[in-house]
This record gives sequence, structure tokens and C-alpha cells, in this order.
Amino acid sequence: MLNRKAKVFRPTAFAFPYLAMTLVFVIVPLFLVLIYAFRGSDGSFTVQNFVRVFTDPTTVSQLGKTIGVAALSTAVCLLIAYPTAYILSSQPFNKMAILALLFIIPMWINFMLRIFALKSLLEMLNMKPGLAMAVIGIVYDFFPYMLLPIYTVLSNMDKSYIEASRDLGANNVGTFFRITLPLSIPGVISGVSMVFMPIFSSYAITDTMGGTNVTVIGSKIAALFENQNYGNYGYGSALSFVLLVIVLLAMVIGNVLTKTTTKAPAKGGKV
Repeated sequence: MLNRKAKVFRPTAFAFPYLAMTLVFVIVPLFLVLIYAFRGSDGSFTVQNFVRVFTDPTTVSQLGKTIGVAALSTAVCLLIAYPTAYILSSQPFNKMAILALLFIIPMWINFMLRIFALKSLLEMLNMKPGLAMAVIGIVYDFFPYMLLPIYTVLSNMDKSYIEASRDLGANNVGTFFRITLPLSIPGVISGVSMVFMPIFSSYAITDTMGGTNVTVIGSKIAALFENQNYGNYGYGSALSFVLLVIVLLAMVIGNVLTKTTTKAPAKGGKV
């Protein structure tokens, strides 16, 4: 009797609710988006929606601008997060926990409330809506997602490599570039993925902080579906699907880079 119950209540059974939610709220909506992407305004099958995505100058321009804003914001996040994570990981545990908590606490507040507060502060400093304000808002909102992966890798790093490097005569700069930086690359790749992909598909922050000067592809997709024009649904779905493919490609590239990253310092040569 006990063996029969054990076979029924396997640990994998607890995954069924999650699989059901994924099927209903992720797989089915994506399938519907794909169906609409190949439908014309008269309900017939067509590929013109995808052709329009790559031939419309405005769409191509907004897509390039979106990639640029996402890349710039991700680069700024990385430039700020890496030294911050490096300093945090080198602190004693008590100080480290307090400092890390200061970066995590703002995440408990709704991100739009934080963005409106930041916008009011920047306007008090006579900064006008535009690319600079949009990048500041994005960095402010996504900074913890870049910081935490890098901090986790640096804090869990085997310190014996650093000690061995110093014992062999390497200075702090040489130890950082030959030991610390290569071992922290997986955290950097994870942080870049966690920041770049959400930025690439989001538009609320850029609309709020950038105004009409910074229009990303997410704003165009939202406008197409909010227009209540059935003819725009197919074009918006095709644009959404192209965006999804780009994000998936970024995920695949990130996973490949993570797997091919050296897990330990290279053998041979001077430290």
C-alpha cells in the first residue's frame, strides 16, 4: 500500500500545476500570436505582415533604436554593477549584508512608482525627457538584476586562486585580469542576459522618461493592439513574434557563451 502511494505521489507531480499554468498562460497565447501573425485583415493566410516588419522604414528604425537603447543601458549597468559587486564581495559579511540590502530594498516598491519619483527628481535638476533620462531610468530599475549575479559569482569564487596568484608574484592588477575577471564572466553573462532582454521588450520606462524623443519597438506594438483595428493585429503579432525570436537568440548566445567560458584560470603561462 505504501509503495503504491509512493508511486502516485512522486516529486515530479508537483510540477504539473506549473506546467498547466505555462500551457494556459504562455504556450497558448504564443500560439495565438503566431496564428494572428500569418492572418491578413480579411482573415486569409499571408506572410505580408512579416514582409512589412522588415521593409517598413519606421519599424526598422525603431527596432535599431530599441537595440541601441538596450545595449547602451546594459553597458552602463555593467560598468556600475561590476565594481560595486567587487567591493561588496570583498567586505566582511556584516557590512556586505547591509550594503547588499540597500540595493535590494528599492525592488520591493512598484517599479513605476520609483520611475515617477526619479523623473520628478531629475526634472527638479532641470533635466528634460530624452535619451539620457530614459537610460538613467532603465539603469536605475534594472541595476539590481545586473549586480546580484555578478556579486554571487564573486562572493562564491574560490579564493585559493587569488592567493596562489599573489604567492607567484602577481600584483593586484594582474590577479584581477588573469584570475578574478575570467572566473566572473559567467556572472557577467547572466547579468547581461537578465538586463538586456527585459529592456529590449519593455517600453513603459522609455515612454515615461524619454517622452516622444525615445520611441522603442514595444511602444509601436502596444499602439497597434490598442488601436482596435483588426488589420493591425496581424502586423502587431508579426512584430511581437520577431521580437520574441531576437530575445530567444540572445538567450541561446548567452547560454553558449556561459558554457564555453573558462571555469578556472588557464593552465600554463605566467600569472
